[in-house]
Amino acid sequence: MKLSDYIVSYFETQGIDVIFGYIGGMITHIVDSISHNEQIKFIQTYHEQTAAIAAEGYARESGKFGVAISTSGPGVTNMITGIADAYFDSIPVIYITGQVNTYEYKYAKPIRQQGFQETDVVSLVKSITKYAKLIDKAEDIRYELEKSVYIATHGRKGPVLLDIPMNVQRAEINSDILCGYILEEEKTGTMDMDMDTDCIQKLLSDAKCPLLLLGAGCNDTSIQDVITKFVSKTNIPVVTSLLGKGSIDETYPYYIGMIGSYGNRCANMSIANSDLLIALGTRLDTRQTGAQIDSFLKNGKIIHVDIDGNELEYNRLKNRIKICSDIISFLNNTDYTRLQLQDYTSWHKYLLKLKKNYDQNNEIERFIENKSPYKFIQMLNQYINDNDVIIADIGQNQMWTAQTLQLKKGQRFVTSGGLAPMGFSIPASIGIAFASPDKNIFSISGDGGFHIAVQSLMLVSQYNLPVKIIVMNNNALGMITQFQHLYFDDRMVGTTKDGGYEVPDIKNIAEAYKLSYFKITEDNLSNKLLLDNIFSSINCIIEYQINGLTTVSPKLEFDKPIDKPTPLLSDEEQKMNIIDDIQEQCYYKN
Repeated sequence: MKLSDYIVSYFETQGIDVIFGYIGGMITHIVDSISHNEQIKFIQTYHEQTAAIAAEGYARESGKFGVAISTSGPGVTNMITGIADAYFDSIPVIYITGQVNTYEYKYAKPIRQQGFQETDVVSLVKSITKYAKLIDKAEDIRYELEKSVYIATHGRKGPVLLDIPMNVQRAEINSDILCGYILEEEKTGTMDMDMDTDCIQKLLSDAKCPLLLLGAGCNDTSIQDVITKFVSKTNIPVVTSLLGKGSIDETYPYYIGMIGSYGNRCANMSIANSDLLIALGTRLDTRQTGAQIDSFLKNGKIIHVDIDGNELEYNRLKNRIKICSDIISFLNNTDYTRLQLQDYTSWHKYLLKLKKNYDQNNEIERFIENKSPYKFIQMLNQYINDNDVIIADIGQNQMWTAQTLQLKKGQRFVTSGGLAPMGFSIPASIGIAFASPDKNIFSISGDGGFHIAVQSLMLVSQYNLPVKIIVMNNNALGMITQFQHLYFDDRMVGTTKDGGYEVPDIKNIAEAYKLSYFKITEDNLSNKLLLDNIFSSINCIIEYQINGLTTVSPKLEFDKPIDKPTPLLSDEEQKMNIIDDIQEQCYYKN
């Protein structure tokens, strides 16, 4: 049996039906083997970065791992952005790269290169993969494939890369005598849960103003079911991180919003007034806590639950009970159904008033001068149906969407958090579409991210994927212009037309890629007939024209505590948000 055939057959046994990639000389054996397999389709993606991120989207949506392949040299270097993105956001993807023949490979020779397009791939990606291996012996293939899938999908998930020379790919093997990988439980540094149960249950029982913070680790459907049960039994209010958005039905009455540097004002204020934060599957990095970490929940406690012991150990927050565990095990080991919880009536009343006065709709009306982008997302809320998926790119479009989108059960929000590469949304949407071809998918980008990912558009029309591509076009790199406005005296270098940045004709691009094109402006946002027609399309490009300087609000400045984002409230108004009838129950920061 040819080794490349064995690789493809193995992925078939794992339920993989799509492999993304860009063909090149050193990966042609594997691509050819895919073409002989009736259960797996090879998707030529027109750029390796598209392949890498599409495989992420496939993994996020399918619940399986994704697979992307490329040739050596420039193929690998083009894929590195997607590999790093999968690593930082803990997405299980197997990346397979072609390599020069073993007899051409330089190994330890002190030369730069021996074979054409030879690149030391393993050294390049070691810091952004859970495991990377050059397979230069054909008899190791079964062991390395099984080990790679196990590592990618167990513990804290993430990418694995296998670099396979051409002569190994074409080798003949006897699959019956190959050695397999003996599964070993991945060591996560899990604490003895029994040791901490009493402490945790006492904290839960004593808390008068608790909050549940849901992070990226809460996005699996099985985890969401357990969290929903926990919330329904306890009535503990909920906030999410950016990557945790969508992990709970946001129609839950005590869902307060998204926290963080661009979080909803009401959510950030609620954190400051809580006496217990139960943080599930989140790193609690400074984009969530603010740079003033000593003031984050200063008078309260944090139960910090994460599957990665290193994240717990090296976090700088001091007031934490550290639990190294998966979320389901933690909640199942915490017998919350028997707890005598406090009466949260006053806490709920306070939070609902906070939400009423400081949710995103109030933020828009009160503090945002150019409301146009926010009005578009408010309109979009009306056209998102059950089970739809919304993917946001990077930049202002990401924050407008995350702040304003109102997700119901079954709907999903996807974005990139740790690496945050512009051009993420469209290729991620493509991977999601191949995993769930019957779903309705909204890909939201700014004009900058759209241009970076433009080659991905061919796949949408080529395979008639159910992806509506929305370009929020403000003719600028808006997140940086906001930064330049605040700190660089409006010197818009590289971000506006006067600074050397231009936007291509999006209508002509749509025509070139054989996609329907629609243009929306603020003036026709209320034209229901027009909008109904646009959003009934299976796929299309929707350009939303935005004029003038755009901003994201609220925004946490570097030297401010989490509950005081800009624009700042007056000291008097800040103090007015402490309500007398619960002041005795909860800890407050003035």
